[in-house]
Amino acid sequence: MGDEKTKLLLLDERNRHVPQGAYNIHPIFVEKANGTILTDVEGKEYIDFLGGIGVMNVGHCNEEVVKAIQDQAQKYIHTCFHAVTYESYVEVAKRLNELTPGDFPKKTMLVNSGAEAVENAIKIARHATRRPAVIAFENAFHGRTFMALSLTSKMKPFKFGFSPYAAEVYRMPYAYCYRCDFGLEYPSCEIRCAYFLREFFHTHISAEQVAALIIEPVQGEGGCVIPPKEYFTLLHKICHGNGIVFIADEIQSGFGRTARMFAMEHCDVAPDIMIMAKSIAGGLPLSAITGKVGLMDRPQAGGLGGTFAGNPISCRAALAVFDQFQGKDLLAKAEKM
Repeated sequence: MGDEKTKLLLLDERNRHVPQGAYNIHPIFVEKANGTILTDVEGKEYIDFLGGIGVMNVGHCNEEVVKAIQDQAQKYIHTCFHAVTYESYVEVAKRLNELTPGDFPKKTMLVNSGAEAVENAIKIARHATRRPAVIAFENAFHGRTFMALSLTSKMKPFKFGFSPYAAEVYRMPYAYCYRCDFGLEYPSCEIRCAYFLREFFHTHISAEQVAALIIEPVQGEGGCVIPPKEYFTLLHKICHGNGIVFIADEIQSGFGRTARMFAMEHCDVAPDIMIMAKSIAGGLPLSAITGKVGLMDRPQAGGLGGTFAGNPISCRAALAVFDQFQGKDLLAKAEKM
């Protein structure tokens, strides 16, 4: 395609036909992408540090991922897993059950997006515990659908104008050592922010009413905030002592973003439920909820699902991504970088 005029025409078309709410970070129209390089319609090249917002961890148009997509597209594109099943869905579930932290039996269900994974994780926790409440954190981001948006902390641009939000969502401070909510310093603070959860049960919502606590191992939208690893150990212990499902949102931090497959591995915590998306399928829409069998099997048959959930092309792409991590030692490369 062409010159500066082409870009201006495309921007004009975008503004005439697409609402402003579906925003763009950069006014770049991409023509092609490979590895870490984007090439726009003017032929200009950019190093892509955004990666589709944490999606392209194995690079744009990864050769093995593209091969898997092409092969599957020639066989069948969609059947709906709930109508006619296929092996790749089961294999993705099996691999995630093996890859995720925790030496206990697990099961995995697949959906399309991070927000869908969040919604389903909360449904599972509520069904299993028969409790209504969910605890989330300040500066959290969990998505844009009804429950996910309610769990998200930031008002503008995400929540403004979209109220009322889902009921029974309670929010407490996140461990932000640089700007401690308690005016303390690590490590002399003795992780006061984690033990605050016990006080929270007295002042905001009783533990007996809480189905789940959902937390990002590293906050993304909140500013790439990394808590001390003891923080998660303590929260996990308090949750288990009160029958609360501990949900780790690894949608953005998973698949090598922290030089471990999952960020929770840094603190040796095995969540009851882990949710994943973004880089799981090399750029195709896919997300997963992996959890303890006793939790995952609680909802009745037909209680979970979706028409496009676990699409076969996305599943094949995900298997190729898993192979890339195992065969090319990407975690060691990430550690070095």
